[in-house]
Amino acid sequence: MQTPEKTATTESWSVTHAISPEDRAVVAATRAFVEPQKGLLQGIAARQPFDEIIGHVAAPNDVAYETDTIGGVPGWWCRPTNKQPAGTILYLHGGWYVLGSAKAYRHFAGHIAARTGAEVFVPDYRLAPEHPFPAGLLDAQACYHGLIGRGIRRIAIAGDSAGGGLSLALLSLLAKPDNSGGVSPRAVMVLSPLTDLALSGRSWETRAAADPYFTRAQAVSLVPLYLGRHDPKDPLASPLYGNLAGLPPIRVHVGDDEVLLDDSLRYVERATAAGVDARVDIWEGLPHVFPSSVGQVAAAGRALDAIGAFLAERLSGA
Repeated sequence: MQTPEKTATTESWSVTHAISPEDRAVVAATRAFVEPQKGLLQGIAARQPFDEIIGHVAAPNDVAYETDTIGGVPGWWCRPTNKQPAGTILYLHGGWYVLGSAKAYRHFAGHIAARTGAEVFVPDYRLAPEHPFPAGLLDAQACYHGLIGRGIRRIAIAGDSAGGGLSLALLSLLAKPDNSGGVSPRAVMVLSPLTDLALSGRSWETRAAADPYFTRAQAVSLVPLYLGRHDPKDPLASPLYGNLAGLPPIRVHVGDDEVLLDDSLRYVERATAAGVDARVDIWEGLPHVFPSSVGQVAAAGRALDAIGAFLAERLSGA
């Protein structure tokens, strides 16, 4: 099978990838299976089914897993067993700040470890509504400082969905000298990040039918669990509204068939306007956090290969 070519968009900061006929067929079958549940994952009752979904990602080869506590935050290490780790990635999981766990995400994070050749730590940051904003962000910062406290200096940040938003918020927080602990992140990679809790992106309407997972009504019910009455445009909650100047290289991967598409496009557009080395890869016909379909959708493997190459390059060197 011939690999679909990249098709550059009119913007220098974005690239669109065509979907293959084989992937289109797989995605159509998946869509028929999941769409009856569209918008139904809500509140803490959805934690177990959410973990079961992400927990079904097949474990990669040559990756070992171990529990640990970093900076007072428990989580899981994912370490390549066939090479000396070239650096460390702090991976922040998705789940609308309400769902998700490090244990459920460990195999997906393991694929990033395998392709990057780096060790990955996935923290169990505190979840809302028991621990609303900014608890998760403070845990992410504590974990980052905990890595530095262990003598780790080559650090990248990654995450998906809400964890992608958390990664970008943490990045802006660490850009302040008093918050960085003396070590700046080498890079950030995020998948389908949630960057705007004000839910103002046009894709909430333009991709409403195409997205097989989320609805605006669902999002409207989930955001207050995390924010309460806090301003959704606070840059530490919604990194789209932050000062993005001076940030390290950022790469974003997003499906074209998802309501969070504009959260990626607007963030990268603002970042590049601020002088940041940022790019978004848009994957035609694919849904939210599609790389978790590794082994089923060829584009997932292609995206993970690109992610691995980018993070490995940024983590290499002194």
